[in-house]
Order: sequence, then C-alpha cells, then structure tokens
Amino acid sequence: MKQRTIPNKNRRVYGDLSICVLTVLLAAFGVVAVYSASGYVAKTQYGDEWYFVKKQLIGFFGGLVAMLLCGRIDPLKLKGKKFRWIALIVPIVLLLLVFVPGIGKTNYGATRWVGIGGFTLQPSELAKYGFVVFASAYMSENMSSMRTFKGVLPVLTAGGVICVLIILEPNMSVTMCVGLLMLVMLFLGGMKMKHFLAIFTPALLAIPVLILAEPYRLSRLSAFLDPWESPRGEGYQLIQSLYALGNGGWFGTGLFKSRQKYRFLPFAESDFILSVIGEELGFIGVFVLFLLSGILIYRGIKTAREADDFFSFLMASGITLVYGIQTVVNALVVSGSIPPTGLPLPLISSGNTSLIITMASMGILYAVSRKTKMNKLEKNLIQ
Repeated sequence: MKQRTIPNKNRRVYGDLSICVLTVLLAAFGVVAVYSASGYVAKTQYGDEWYFVKKQLIGFFGGLVAMLLCGRIDPLKLKGKKFRWIALIVPIVLLLLVFVPGIGKTNYGATRWVGIGGFTLQPSELAKYGFVVFASAYMSENMSSMRTFKGVLPVLTAGGVICVLIILEPNMSVTMCVGLLMLVMLFLGGMKMKHFLAIFTPALLAIPVLILAEPYRLSRLSAFLDPWESPRGEGYQLIQSLYALGNGGWFGTGLFKSRQKYRFLPFAESDFILSVIGEELGFIGVFVLFLLSGILIYRGIKTAREADDFFSFLMASGITLVYGIQTVVNALVVSGSIPPTGLPLPLISSGNTSLIITMASMGILYAVSRKTKMNKLEKNLIQ
C-alpha cells in the first residue's frame, strides 16, 4: 500500500513558536536594558550615549535573521560527519587565534577576543555550541560505546581541549560552564555512573587548584566571603551590585532611573546588567524576567523530551543547558551567592556576537520542535 504523506497545502508546519517569541521578547528587552545601563558611560567615554545600543541593535537584527534561517533547517543535517567536525574544529582554531599577537584582543587583563579590523568575536561563545553539535552527533551514533570509558574519550577530549584553551585566556567562569555542560551531556548520552564520578571528582578537585593558581581568583574568593574587607578593592563590585538590588526594593526606582549605573557599578551594561534591572524594576521586574527565562528553559526541556531521535534530544538538551547554566550562574554572581566572575546574562547583556549566536541556537531549538511535529503528522497520516 502506498504511504500517505502530508499534502503540499499542509507542508507549512510550525514548531514551538513560544521559543521564538520568548527569545525575541528577551532580546528586545535586552536592548532597552543595555541603553539604560550604558547611556551615561557611553556618553562620557565615547561621546555617544547610543554607542552600546547601536552595537546591540546590530546583534538583535542579525540574531533575528540568524534565528529565522536556523529555524528552517533540518536538524538532522547537523549530524553529518563533515559538519560535526567543522562545528568542533572552527571554534578551536579561533580559540588558538586568541593567542596570536595582532589578532587576539586583550581587555582588562584577559585575552578573550579575536579581532580583524572593526570586527571582534569571542570564540568561547561559539565553542559552547560547537561542542554541543559534535557531542550530540558522536554520542547518537555510538550509543553502545558510551557505556565504556574508551567510548566517552572523544567527547571528553573535545570538551577538555576547549576548557584548556578557555582557561588559558584566562576565563574560569566560561571554563566551568563548558565543563559542567560536558559532564551533563555525557550523563545524558548514557555514560555509566562510575565513569561519571571518575571524571566529576577530579574536575571538582581542580577548582580550588585553579583558584590558588591565580592570585586574582583568590582575591575574588576572599571578597566574596567578606566584601567589606576590601570595599574599594575586590569587594567593590559586589557591594555596588548589592546596593543596586537593595535600592530597587519590590517595584524599583523606575525604568532609566538607576543610580548605580553612573559609574558606581563596573560593567553595568554587560556582566552586571541584572543589578541595574533589579534597581530600576525591583524584585517584581527581576521575577518576571526570570519567569520568562524559566519558561524558555522549560520549552527547551520539553522540546528535548519530545524529540523522536537521540541526536535531536541531545542537541536540544545541550542548547537548553548552555542558556540555562549561564543564566543561573549570572544571577548567582550578581546576588552574591557565588564568587564574582565575568559572565554575561544571555540575550540581555551587551555583546552583539553573543546575542547573534544565542538567537541562532534558539532557532535550531525551534527547528527540532518543528521536525518532531512534522514527523508526528506524517506518522498519523500513514496510520
């Protein structure tokens, strides 16, 4: 009997549109938040209060195009051997270029960017998603091998190389995020618990070693434990962040009416933009922001759970993990729950390349949900 397929008039199948809607809402709010947090600094430092906003708008519209394009692809095409290696090798090469004089760009003592002319890119942002694609493709094709320690070595090696290159920049916060992403994905990929513990235990023990290896990290830890011990030194940023959040109260001082953004709070437009949001919109505003972020994470988990092939499950899980881990870590840093570290709030903080890459990843997440729905419709028609 001839199998029935979806008629042409019904080919336009939509996936989980809430993923795209929430992404656009959060990114659009991020543009407003960046303007509020950066206007004064941009005017005094660059002579243009729209300096950071212009860059963020480029990222927003570029990300919108990237999300629309990625939302139309067939996710299984990313599983190909050629593409998975490109997704892994290109970010690693870019991470190596960071250390090449004249190409790598240094800012505040860290060399984390690649710059050619007026264009700059932070390779670690691309590396996170490149690793997700590679690991998802490998583990979905080697499910039985994932039960052996030898079988997990390719994923462990790929993640380890990325982590080493990022920590050398140095960037401990992103290193820890990639490390956690790798461990969770290995667990989801079917790694045995004894192998998981064999990797997790030394990774956990390596954290204090990394802190002791760099004096500034030890200073940050000390400032976290007692920021008032050095209120004008390492503890300054955390104190100013807590001032901003405390000043916001329940309902905030009002949009564009933050006081801490007037050069009191360093990196107000990037790593600590949540502090300004909390001051202007209060606890209620922050709650709504994280409610939307939480719904986006939930829709990502739902998309992964409903995926009808292992590759799509792993990739949707990885994309959701990247966004979720970074969002949670940023909130914990800003609130003083963990030691201060430089990690932006995804979709919100200033940074156009990060915004484009994150929105593109959400387009892929939408594509997974769309593919799942199309497959279900085809199965129903066949039956």
